Amino acid sequence: MKRKDFLKTVTLAGAAAATGTWNGINVFAQTNEEKNGECELAMVMGGEPDVMFQKAIAAFGGMGKFVKSGQKVVIKPNIGWNRTPELAANTNPILVGEMVKQCKEAGAAEVAVFDRTVDAWQTAYKASGIEDAVKAAGGIVLPSGDEADYREVNLPEGVVLKKAKIHKALLDCDVWFNVPILKTHGGAKLTISLKNYMGIVWDRRIMHSDGLHQCIADSATFVKRPALNVIDAYRAMKANGPRGVSEADAVTLKSLIVSPDIVAADTAAMNLFNQIPGVEQMDLGMVEHIKMAEKLGLGSTDLGKLKVERIRG
Repeated sequence: MKRKDFLKTVTLAGAAAATGTWNGINVFAQTNEEKNGECELAMVMGGEPDVMFQKAIAAFGGMGKFVKSGQKVVIKPNIGWNRTPELAANTNPILVGEMVKQCKEAGAAEVAVFDRTVDAWQTAYKASGIEDAVKAAGGIVLPSGDEADYREVNLPEGVVLKKAKIHKALLDCDVWFNVPILKTHGGAKLTISLKNYMGIVWDRRIMHSDGLHQCIADSATFVKRPALNVIDAYRAMKANGPRGVSEADAVTLKSLIVSPDIVAADTAAMNLFNQIPGVEQMDLGMVEHIKMAEKLGLGSTDLGKLKVERIRG
C-alpha cells in the first residue's frame, strides 16, 4: 500500500474512534435507550482486535456464559486463502487467538479451529497467522482437506440445499463460534457470517451452481447454531474480494460486530461496509442471502428491535 493510502485509512479509523463518527454518521449514537435486558448485538470501534473482543464479550456477560468447563469448542474463522493479514482475506489472527485463550480460561477441554479452505489448508493456515496464534493460545488446528472428515446431514428447513457434508468437528462439539471477516465477494456481494458457512461444508461447488444466495441461507439452517457470530472488521476488504489483489483493496476500520443473531450481525456489517468512502453501496436486494435467511426465521434485519451496545474500543 502506498504511504498516502495507508495514512488515509489510519486517519479514517482514528477519527472514527476519537469522535464516534464514520463518514459523517454517528456510529455510537444510542437510538434504543428504552430497551432493557441483555445485550443482543455489540458494535465496537477504535481498538485492537483482542481488546475489542474483550469489551464485546463482556457486554454479553463474559465467555463463561457460552463455554462451560470440560466442553469441546470449535472456532470457525475465514482462513480460505494463502494470504497475509494485511490483505484482509482471512480473519485477523489476533482476534482468533484471543477467542481461543478466553475459551480455555472458561474451562474448555479443547478448542479446535478449522476452515474448508480454497487454497491448500496447510499454506492458508500458516500464511494467515491463524495457526501460530491458535497454538500459542493453547488451541489446535484441524485439517480440512479430506472428505472423510465430513459427514452428511439433512437440512430439512432448506429451500434448495436439503443436505450437506459438514465437518465432523462441528457435529461433535458442544459449542461453536462463527468468526468471519467483512469483505466483498463477486457472487454473494459481501461475505460475512452467513457466507462463512460455506467453509463448514465439503463441496461448495454445489452451492455455487444451484442458486448461491439461497444455498448460503439454507446452509445456515444447520441445526447446531453458533453461540455467537463475531465479525472481524479490523481490516475489511473493500474491493477484489474474496481473495484480494493488494493491500490497497483493504481498509482499516478497527471495528468488531458480535451477535447471536446471524441476520442482524450481517445487516449491521453491511451498514458498516457502506460507510467506507468510495465503495459500491450494498442493500438487502443485492446481498440477497441476508433477507433469505430472515425469511427462514434465522434472525432479523430490523436492528431497531434489538438491544444494541455501542462501545469504544
